[in-house]
Formats: sequence, structure tokens, C-alpha cells
Amino acid sequence: MFTIRPARMSEKAQLEALIARSGIGLADGFYTPQEAAAVTREVFGVDSALVEDGTYFAVEEGATVVACGGWSRRATDFGGDGAKHGNDRLLDPATEPARIRAFFVEPAMARRGLGSLLLRHCMEAAAQAGFGSLELVSTMPGEPLYRAHGFAAIEPIALPLPAGVVIRLTRMGRSL
Repeated sequence: MFTIRPARMSEKAQLEALIARSGIGLADGFYTPQEAAAVTREVFGVDSALVEDGTYFAVEEGATVVACGGWSRRATDFGGDGAKHGNDRLLDPATEPARIRAFFVEPAMARRGLGSLLLRHCMEAAAQAGFGSLELVSTMPGEPLYRAHGFAAIEPIALPLPAGVVIRLTRMGRSL
């Protein structure tokens, strides 16, 4: 039995460790080991604004957090606290899409529906907050999940990282 609850700032280190395991453990076949390590180190992490906003969630099996992810009413597309850039302003639900943000699953729990569970939860919450559409920036391993839930590619993104590593991402969107 899985339960979803708001993530807590007090568990940030635990979530960061889960994110690191997921970033490396679920990249095989999509990114090289060098790419997976770079994006995990340089981009992935908890965005504290989402936790503070109450829009970032932990999925538990018993008392163990096995996945995390959320949605945002802020303009930032992706990145943890150390990787965010640009304006983190609040979005206008009447004219702008909410963001799906930072989904990570414990590698041993992959393919058990946790991403879908989280995504449905976030889609419902964004709709209740008045948003009519969603956007996200997906890593390659996440694209199959998002496509299965009605997201379509908007544009490819090439994200340059240190040491000449370039990560392939895709901006995706859908109506609610």
C-alpha cells in the first residue's frame, strides 16, 4: 500500500539521497554513466520552494519514502535549490500552465506505478488550483511516463553541463 503526503523540509537530506539513487539508477539505456552522473550532480535535487508551497510530495510504502515529485505554480522549469535559475515568480492559472516538477522513484521500486500515482495526484491538485494546462521538462527516462499520460513533446532541449556534457531533455505539455 502506497500513501502520498506533502514532503517536509526536515527530510530534505533523505529526499536528496533518493533523488541521487534514482538519477543514476534509472538512467541506464537513456544516458551514458557520465551524463547520468553530471545531471544528477548538477541539476537534480529538492526545490525548497515547492516543499514550502506544499506542492512537493513523498510517496511512502509503510514508513519508507520510495518516490517523490510535485507540481508548481512557479515559473521555474526544473532544478533543485542549487541549480535553479531565472524568475521563480508565481504563474497565472488563467493564462499559464502549471509545472510538473522533479519526479524520482527508488530504482528498486521502478515500474510499479509510483510515477503514475504521483502524476495523477499532481494533475488533480493543479486542476483544483485553477490551472487548465501543464508543462514540464522531462529527462529521457521520464518521457515514456509522461507520454502515457497524454503529454506531447513541445521542443527538445540540449542542456550544457560542466566538462562538455550535454543532456538531452524535452519540454512537454498537455491540457487538463
